[in-house]
Amino acid sequence: MYDILIIGAGPAGISIAVEAVHAKFETEKILLIEKAEEHSYAIKKYYPDKKLVTANYKGFEAKCTGVMCIPDLTKQETISYLDKAIKVNNLHVKYSETVWKFHQNEDKTFIVSTDKGKYEAQIVAIAIGILGKPNKPEYSIPASLKNSVFFDVTSKEITRSKVLVVGGGDTASEYCQYLVQNNNEVALSYRKKDFARMNDINRISILALEQEDKVKILYESDIISLENKDGKPSVKFKHEKFPDMQFDYIVYALGGTTPNNFLKMIGIEFEGEDPILKEHHETSVRGLFLLGDLSAGKKGGSIIWAFNSARKAITKIRKDYIKD
Repeated sequence: MYDILIIGAGPAGISIAVEAVHAKFETEKILLIEKAEEHSYAIKKYYPDKKLVTANYKGFEAKCTGVMCIPDLTKQETISYLDKAIKVNNLHVKYSETVWKFHQNEDKTFIVSTDKGKYEAQIVAIAIGILGKPNKPEYSIPASLKNSVFFDVTSKEITRSKVLVVGGGDTASEYCQYLVQNNNEVALSYRKKDFARMNDINRISILALEQEDKVKILYESDIISLENKDGKPSVKFKHEKFPDMQFDYIVYALGGTTPNNFLKMIGIEFEGEDPILKEHHETSVRGLFLLGDLSAGKKGGSIIWAFNSARKAITKIRKDYIKD
């Protein structure tokens, strides 16, 4: 049982772990999980080497309130600062591990499932960045089908309907699982003959649903067009072995999705497009916090904002949740 489990090892995730150490949490009770092979992946990948990593960003005042703080630094200086924070504070980070599901128990603790195992924690802090828009298919989607075609499973409550999920990665499997739980008739269209991109948990889950006749998997089914037929989406496939098929809804899982869908699926309440946050960046789910970009709004925040959001959260956690 961890005191704090942190999803994401960027500036916000590293910062709340450091804040926890300075608040006298045991390092063995703090865990960071990062899906990339290294920490601060977005900075390393997207920042040019000569670009400054600015402390003040988009109008957010560069005033530090917690343990971690930087002035304007080069990309490498920023990475070195974060490297040192991990090393000096003896932080435990699991890299190349993807969180795909978590559940809150009756006692309000959490079980977090990844592609490599399960973890229990009293508090969960989500510190992932704001990602890009969802990828779309090459063929056009008729505007008349805007209420029947989606790129996530939370934009509309779909129940007792005939649904086609398009994709072959982890998100596609998770969407199928979610839709089956909501009593839908589900089919999955995938262009290849096996699921090479799924983690073991999701691959086993989707194959089990196929065995139970709860999901029909259309292997090597390449969609070439989508039409409105009598008010419902009708799919035309490249290969003749697949006849045209009509569905109530189509859900695309082609990558590049924003984190909103993930946050809604774990029960966080939203107001419009923004998650509802209480004081200290706690969500509507007790003991679940959002940090960094996710707590700053659509435009994201600065590294100083990320550091400061961690300070706010740990203050609340130390006071109300973790007892000596």
